[in-house]
Amino acid sequence: MNAYIAYSIRCIYYSTIRRMNFNELQAFAAVSEQGSVSEAAATLFITQPAVTRRIQALENSLGVSLFDRQGKRLRLTEAGEVLLPRAKTLLAARDDATRAIDDLERTVAGRLRLATSHHIGLHRLAPVLKAFTRAYPDVSLDIRFEDSEAAHDLVQSRTCDLAVVTLDPSASTASSGQFSYELIWQDPLAFVAAPDHPLAGSTAVSLESIAGHPAVLPGLATYTGRIVADLFAARGLTLKQSMSTNYLETISMLVAAGLGWSVLPVTMLSDDLVQVAADTEILYRKLGAVRLPERTPSRATSAFLETLRAFASPLRP
Repeated sequence: MNAYIAYSIRCIYYSTIRRMNFNELQAFAAVSEQGSVSEAAATLFITQPAVTRRIQALENSLGVSLFDRQGKRLRLTEAGEVLLPRAKTLLAARDDATRAIDDLERTVAGRLRLATSHHIGLHRLAPVLKAFTRAYPDVSLDIRFEDSEAAHDLVQSRTCDLAVVTLDPSASTASSGQFSYELIWQDPLAFVAAPDHPLAGSTAVSLESIAGHPAVLPGLATYTGRIVADLFAARGLTLKQSMSTNYLETISMLVAAGLGWSVLPVTMLSDDLVQVAADTEILYRKLGAVRLPERTPSRATSAFLETLRAFASPLRP
């Protein structure tokens, strides 16, 4: 081995240790293993230009070429052969360090900032919170009660770690652009009215007949309100909305008082609130967890999600 190669080896090793750019080392190791930038990109789940930039950045920092092209394949240069085992050692050390740090603290503790709607808080969340606080007494819960739409904003601004709310009906249950959704409850809705309302007691009432009566509905800017509005709009029908509020419990009281019909969760049916036999398909709301996919969940957030899943019933009320 001549002096230049020996000098290059020392430069590669000490420069790599000093920089510790694991993304570049990971790309280098992947290309050396696959022999192809495209195949390395597929294994790393990043784009080919991103892999190329990382390799070029590593070569520039070390001042050597790490690969030679032979046909459609990439082969390690002598400097690349020297770097590869050391790169693997550093990557393994990083993984060991990550696990060691992760193992330092097994206790789920800290603060969990949670947003939820009033209705879910009253009718769905109590057993979840009871089980969670018993299992993780060291977690401090900071719960905010907001409309589902406002709760989305709190998650987006990172004011809250997680929201348990009505999911956007126009979005996938797995992903909605900037949000990650997880369906927990499928919440069936019913057309409801007071027992003495003209719509009560009838069978197979058409949407046209229902639209002819005053309605008390959630705001049409809310997810629940949009579900109802979209159903009638699809039939070309205009709603006679006498008043609006976003609180479902308040709507229940107003409907029971005879001020109009509404659409509410089936779980809210009572002696004062009966179901109208609407001649239409069953409507559902999707209730679940909302978080930012790019934000690494804390231990408390992960533990709450696991607890929440234990109470999931996405296919029934």
